[in-house]
Amino acid sequence: DSITLNKSNRLEKTREGNAASNTAPPRNFAETLPTEMSVRIFGELDAASLCSAARTCRLWHQIIEQSEQLWRKQCLMVRAICQREVDSDRRHGLSWKVILVRNYIRSLVKKDWLIGRFSHVRSADELSGRKLTPLDAETWGEILQAELDR
Repeated sequence: DSITLNKSNRLEKTREGNAASNTAPPRNFAETLPTEMSVRIFGELDAASLCSAARTCRLWHQIIEQSEQLWRKQCLMVRAICQREVDSDRRHGLSWKVILVRNYIRSLVKKDWLIGRFSHVRSADELSGRKLTPLDAETWGEILQAELDR
């Protein structure tokens, strides 16, 4: 099997082998829909599901990896929590995908702190098993202010 870009700018999966295999029905929507439609479908996924979908097959991987639109949409959701970090990464010319990888966990952790999920933690044992990431002084200032406002 191979993946090519056809004249209408769509990614196409072509089968190699005998004539009977060339008439087999497509195995997934991305084989028959225009790439733009596949991108719209993938755009309905959250970040974790998008990453899982990219591991499903080569065609999905290629469509997802090549779509800045998909990564941008996810980054804008992360930006709602980590605006300073996302904007700084954009100023440094990083791709939307790299920005998402750099800031996704940070946004989840920061959101948990801001909504008060950790307001009543009494020991480090209560945090075991949770994903944590280093936060800068400005972020800790925002978290402290949120605690004071509660």
